[in-house]
Amino acid sequence: MKAIILAGGSGTRLYPVTQAINKHFLPIYNKPMIYYPLSLVMLLGLREVLFIVNPGDIDTFKRLLGDGSHLGMHIEYKVQESPNGLAEGLVLGEEFIGGDNVCYMLGDNVFFGHDLVKIMAQAKKEINKHGGAYVFGYYVKDPERFGIVEFNEKGDVLSLEEKPKEPKSNFAVVGMYFYDNKVIEIAKGVKPSDRGELEITSVNQEYLNRGELKVKLLGRGFAWFDAGTHDSFLEAGEFVSTIENKTGLMIGCVEEIAYKNGWIDREQLIELAKFLEKTEYGRYLLELE
Repeated sequence: MKAIILAGGSGTRLYPVTQAINKHFLPIYNKPMIYYPLSLVMLLGLREVLFIVNPGDIDTFKRLLGDGSHLGMHIEYKVQESPNGLAEGLVLGEEFIGGDNVCYMLGDNVFFGHDLVKIMAQAKKEINKHGGAYVFGYYVKDPERFGIVEFNEKGDVLSLEEKPKEPKSNFAVVGMYFYDNKVIEIAKGVKPSDRGELEITSVNQEYLNRGELKVKLLGRGFAWFDAGTHDSFLEAGEFVSTIENKTGLMIGCVEEIAYKNGWIDREQLIELAKFLEKTEYGRYLLELE
């Protein structure tokens, strides 16, 4: 399985800040927003990652993450010429995906919770073994902002709707998806919605039509932030700050994960930390066992 992280878009919900800078470089507390989805991919053991980026941002992404070799990874980039919808990222990633399955992440989503990686690993295992699609639902108070999933009493998926005016449930499908290789052809067949976008909900709907969609609900022990709005962006930063200051452990520290995964050795870790040694982040890396 490979990973694709969608990091394009215009970031209009965070204007005026994002008129000058891509939102994925904005700091969620002490790290760029993009570190959080990347860290989950790394915790899942996926070393091959494709970033879907805007034309004007590719050089900045390369300055931040390079080709991934400093983390023991292989990172590629693909330009999305205009924000045509989430499903387009899967089409753009066709060559990168090749014959593999794919974990598809949204670059502005922040997740945290006990056993989160274990749950993601189960989704990965399920797709690699049985195929289909595996997505996650999370209870929200403002379902009209999201893609919504409706269940029956048995937990079977009845319907999916993108930003419904009259939502049939309060469960949003979050920005973390696992797909088999059929997703490329499915995404290619998606037609623009009334909003003029290639919706990821349309991809999930096709898997539902085929009886190949699994949805797992993330309960009260999980936190999810769609950090693309001012309020959610602030909430995510405050949440990360609280957890890190209470535990002394960092969330989304990509260098630490690379080291703990055995992808880089201590000498390489220290070399990375030298550039940051005057910061709390750098000192944290230097103190890792």
